[in-house]
Amino acid sequence: MAIQLGDIAPDFEQDSTAGKVRFHEWIGNSWAILFSHPKDFTPVCTTELGLAAKLKAAFDKRNCKMIAVSVDDVPSHKGWIGDIEETQHAKMNFPILADPDRTVSSLYGMIHPKANDTLTVRSVFFIDPNKKVRATITYPASTGRNFDELLRVLDSLQLTDKHQVATPANWKDGDDCVIVPSLTDEQAKPKFPKGWRTLRPYLRMTPQPNK
Repeated sequence: MAIQLGDIAPDFEQDSTAGKVRFHEWIGNSWAILFSHPKDFTPVCTTELGLAAKLKAAFDKRNCKMIAVSVDDVPSHKGWIGDIEETQHAKMNFPILADPDRTVSSLYGMIHPKANDTLTVRSVFFIDPNKKVRATITYPASTGRNFDELLRVLDSLQLTDKHQVATPANWKDGDDCVIVPSLTDEQAKPKFPKGWRTLRPYLRMTPQPNK
């Protein structure tokens, strides 16, 4: 059965370029992004891992660890890292899980047989410190991921965990937010001292509360 939002992320123990990873233990008290790659030594994956390495500081700032996975083994990953670093001008700084036995791919439903019955699609799982899956995004092998969008989703999840807001279309960190409809105006007053604009009773725009 497919993993659904709110499910506990399946735990596993698997080899990686950084040694053995016990997934829940490795996450610790951080957020985590687990993202899959169809295969080593492929062009789109090479650009993705290089960009992810360059953005590590941005993910660190959000208390989020990154970990990649493909169906190849550790020696293959380590050979590929040289290509990533040389062509993308980036130093690899997060683990790549080895999954030749398809353990992780199967647990997370990363192989979609109608797309390819042996290689993973480009899955992304956002996992919170309680080990719950909070968001997922799936791309086909032909489409590289937008890492600005991964950061945007992470910002939204972390903001809406702490404040009774939702983030509207195309929201970016620092933009106005929506006050959740379950709050009455009276309940909202002490929570949103900057006030809000009422476009409809259910649509109240307020400055981002943590800015």
